[in-house]
Amino acid sequence: MAGRSPAPPPATRHDAPEPAGLAVQASAFEAFVRHARRIDPAFSGPADVSQALKTGAAHEPHELEAGMIAYAALAALQEPRFVAAVRADRGDLARRIAADPQAALVLPGAAEAEARARGALYAEGEALSGEGEKVKHAAYSVQRQAWAKAKVPDAAGRLSRVKRLSTESYQPSREDAAELQMSLAGAARRGGGASPVVARSVALAALTVLGDTREARGLMSEPHTASCLHMAKLNLYQCLASAGPHYEDIYCLGQHAMIDPGQCVVEATEARGAAPRQVAMSRAAYRR
Repeated sequence: MAGRSPAPPPATRHDAPEPAGLAVQASAFEAFVRHARRIDPAFSGPADVSQALKTGAAHEPHELEAGMIAYAALAALQEPRFVAAVRADRGDLARRIAADPQAALVLPGAAEAEARARGALYAEGEALSGEGEKVKHAAYSVQRQAWAKAKVPDAAGRLSRVKRLSTESYQPSREDAAELQMSLAGAARRGGGASPVVARSVALAALTVLGDTREARGLMSEPHTASCLHMAKLNLYQCLASAGPHYEDIYCLGQHAMIDPGQCVVEATEARGAAPRQVAMSRAAYRR
């Protein structure tokens, strides 16, 4: 869809939670990715598409961003040498970190903590994007079925429901705490230069050890990543507003509810100086 790009999201302040709250915030990210990754691309009818759209739309971009930073912070906290170094510091570490998150990266064990944070985020983003590719491919293969070429009934209502879901806050489920722990336990380290999001995550981990949540408030968002996730959500809305038959809804789901946010997460692990990723969408991209 060609046209004017939506304005970037307004600056949003996220309060950093207490350690227990950090896990809840991280679960908002992990749970969305987990549920979205489980979307089955073998759609058998409109009901499957509708349910998958509900799953893919079920995140608020600011909450997802804060959750990914919290998730990476929990991964960094698994590095014992880093945690010990933070505890051993008797200076003004909290103030220095709040002024510059990069200050946390010079502590002993910080490189290992950073690699844990980067690896955990990268794995989640790559998996979400990869599953989204399968869903996007289904938008083409499903066109052989008559139901997929039928127009979506009450398309305006469907878009309104997606927008409403996109503003709802995360509600923890009974299994989420255990799923979060398993996800973090299985994460591998990943090398590379420090990115702003990873630096914020390591800084948040340090401030969590210090018990200074007040100084951590400014760490829960990063402008490039916030813009990327915001644009992914707006492109989902624009795609659905333009879509006609059910197979086009499947395309919108795979590309803008899964691939785009997954790539935002992957790119958040990379050192970069470029402008935020912009996703252009044209109806011609998924019409044959």
